[in-house]
Amino acid sequence: MADPQSLDEVVEFTSGLIRIDTTNRGGGDCRERPAAEYAAERLAGAGLEPRLLERTPGRTNVVARIPGTDPSADALLVHGHLDVVPAEAADWSVHPFSGEVRDGVVWGRGAVDMKNMDAMILAVVRSWARQGVRPRRDLVIAFTADEEASAEDGSGFLADDHPELFEGCTEGISESGAFTFHDGAGRQIYPIAAGERGTGWLKLTARGRAGHGSKVNKENAVTRLAAAVTRIGEHEWPLRLTPTVRAALTELAALYGIEPDFRDVDRLLEKLGPAAKLVEATVRNSANPTMLDAGYKVNVIPGEAVAHVDGRYLPGGEEEFTATLDRLTGPDVAWEFAHHEVALEAPVDARLFGLMRDAVREFAAEGHVVPYCMSGGTDAKQFSRLGITGYGFAPLKLPEGLDYQALFHGVDERVPVEALHFGVRVLDRFLRTA
Repeated sequence: MADPQSLDEVVEFTSGLIRIDTTNRGGGDCRERPAAEYAAERLAGAGLEPRLLERTPGRTNVVARIPGTDPSADALLVHGHLDVVPAEAADWSVHPFSGEVRDGVVWGRGAVDMKNMDAMILAVVRSWARQGVRPRRDLVIAFTADEEASAEDGSGFLADDHPELFEGCTEGISESGAFTFHDGAGRQIYPIAAGERGTGWLKLTARGRAGHGSKVNKENAVTRLAAAVTRIGEHEWPLRLTPTVRAALTELAALYGIEPDFRDVDRLLEKLGPAAKLVEATVRNSANPTMLDAGYKVNVIPGEAVAHVDGRYLPGGEEEFTATLDRLTGPDVAWEFAHHEVALEAPVDARLFGLMRDAVREFAAEGHVVPYCMSGGTDAKQFSRLGITGYGFAPLKLPEGLDYQALFHGVDERVPVEALHFGVRVLDRFLRTA
């Protein structure tokens, strides 16, 4: 069992990592090295030999291996990212990079995404060093750069340029799963991620005839782009059930005593009430327009207009996704992938999933563990290039009223100290048996 010092350290490390500003604004505007050095120093203090690796100066990753007791067993990857999304201090109750611990809560950007999990990993590893614990299988610990953008300087770089560091890894865990979801009716649900939608960030470009704003212009690039963006934003994507989502619906329906009718999934989601939030974003592909860029003066019709769309597609749904975008953009608007990553699916009947379920149940006996598919993506996409099957498992026991999913990239991101303690205990229990 994790020792008492690890419970103090997980709070210290979460706060310490938050205080290191690793804001990733995209386009290479980030510097993770101070956080990487912080993590590496603590791994070294546990007797490990961490390696710091960079594709770009300052964009630092950390990798270390813990030898297991069974040399014939496959290795397990345990990974977390060091970068965070931007935060506007004026919008927050506390400074987003203060790492303040107030009233039993750690505040700051990264408190749930995902410096809390980084801290849990460090706390467990150091607890093992003090107790002389070794896992059954090799554990590869990785802290990555650039997850909040393209991952080119992070997991993508590691997978492409340093695959030898992940030798023998067949499975991995990272964000985001095993958190408490309160359904408003007294039930506590712990979803564990066994899939991710693919990432299809799109750039749309409309070209037309530039001219004076007072003249008739049937080849207006802005008009052409606006029409395409409207079609995309209003499109109703058809239902697509993957094995993970079907398993999630089946287990949730059983929890609520509902017969799962997959002929009318929208009606089934209605019957699940608040718990439908765990599934509703992953029963279809999606494409949401997010950015527009056109023109340079009000009385000049530009010759080009650009938009960006956040597209996501389910496992097996990429062909449908691309064909639909071809149709919705039409002949006057070209589109391309600005960032493109695979969708993932992991078996929910695997031994590893069962061990994750058991670890949560040991410390949250009242909880109901279910599989789910993440609507977004993680570094598991890049590590899948190495044949590593990824799960989302960053355990947190959260109080009712704290909306975990709303805290991702949100204002006043925070995590209770007790949630971190729970996470250390569950992660320790799981990794000992994995």
